[in-house]
Order: sequence, then C-alpha cells, then structure tokens
Amino acid sequence: MPLLELDALSAHYGRIQALHDITLHVDEGEIVTLIGANGAGKTTTMRVISGIRPVSSGVLRFDGQDVSSLRADLRVVRGISQSPEGRGVFPGMTVLENLDMGAYTRKDRKSLGEDLDRVFELFPRLAERRTQAGGTLSGGEQQMLAIGRALMAKPRLLLLDEPSMGLAPQFIQQIFRIITEINSQGVTVLLVEQNAQQALQRAHRAYVIETGRITKSGTGEELLADPAIKEAYLGVA
Repeated sequence: MPLLELDALSAHYGRIQALHDITLHVDEGEIVTLIGANGAGKTTTMRVISGIRPVSSGVLRFDGQDVSSLRADLRVVRGISQSPEGRGVFPGMTVLENLDMGAYTRKDRKSLGEDLDRVFELFPRLAERRTQAGGTLSGGEQQMLAIGRALMAKPRLLLLDEPSMGLAPQFIQQIFRIITEINSQGVTVLLVEQNAQQALQRAHRAYVIETGRITKSGTGEELLADPAIKEAYLGVA
C-alpha cells in the first residue's frame, strides 16, 4: 500500500484550474521527485498534499486514509511535514526557536532533545549558529534550517519544495547529500526540484508534470536516459 496516493486529484485558484486529475503515489522508504517547468503545477501539488490548498475533486490518501479534507495542522500530526519553497524561516527568531516551531504539534516533548541532536548532526552549521537570528543566516543556512524545522515534526513523509533554489554550487551538493541521508534514516521524501539532474540521480521514481497534468513517469534512471527529458530539463540536445 502506498504511503501517499493522489487519485485523479484536481485543484483550482478561483476559476483557474491548476491541477487536472493528478494521479501519483509514493511508497514508504522512497525518494520520489516531481519535475516540470515553472508554472507547471509542482508547488500547487505540494500545497494540496500539505493542506494549504483545498482539493477540488479526487482523493488524497495518506497511509491508506482519505485526508482530502483534513486540516493542514492535523496532517502534520499524521506525519506529513513540508520544507516550503522560499524556505519561510522566521527571521526574528533564533535557529533554536525556529527548530522548536517545527515541533509545535508534538506531544512527545521528552524526545525533542534527541531529534534536535539529529538535526544538528545532519547540519553542523546550525549547531554553530543556534543562537543566531534566522534572518541573518546565508541562503544555504536558511535552507538547512527549513529542512531541519520540518524534520522536528518527526515526519513519515517529508515534502521538499525547491531545496536547491538560489544556492551556491557547494551548498547544492551538500543539500542533496543530506536528502539522501535523511531518506536512509527511514524518512520517505517527495521532492520538487528545478535541478532535474541532481533530483533524478537520487530518486527511486519520478513524475513529470506539465500544465497541471502528469505526462510521464518512471524510475530516476529511466527519465535521466529519456531523450525528451534530456532536451527539456537537462539541457542536452
């Protein structure tokens, strides 16, 4: 049974239909990536999964349960956590305070210290800057903080929306290594990413979305070798 399943799911912004009968699934333990051009519907898909955008039609299931109308905060309680596009750190709060905000739905407060240690092990830079305001961090450090905050919710499914956007090359390599490490620790990952090369290299499976519709799917290796994908997303004629 898939951990996450979108079954003929559609979504609107007012009268404009942004997603058209999206069907995809993410199995437990996978890294699945969603690639597509700007405006294709990637971020809208993530917002629908996290509960920020409502479902117009179709069904969204998590762990076999219909969560299509479940509030966003209750989806976090169920085990869905998102690191959003643009990072969204709280600029006036310290690194520690930002990370604590990620755990706001948790009732198992006694184990927060262990999870904080895990985040600092993944991101030693955050440990060094634990008392620094989030807004004073570099772009790469803010991305680390956004992912760390999402991990503090102790998710079963981690949604990562454009984690490499605007980062220097050395940070991009580091972020993708850490995504692989997070997955190896048992967290399922759904990744939206403009850097298709890096994303497909690490994905177990992948989907291509165009104008709100899934147009292609396969393993990461299959899509990396697909001539149409090479030309459209990898810059290979």
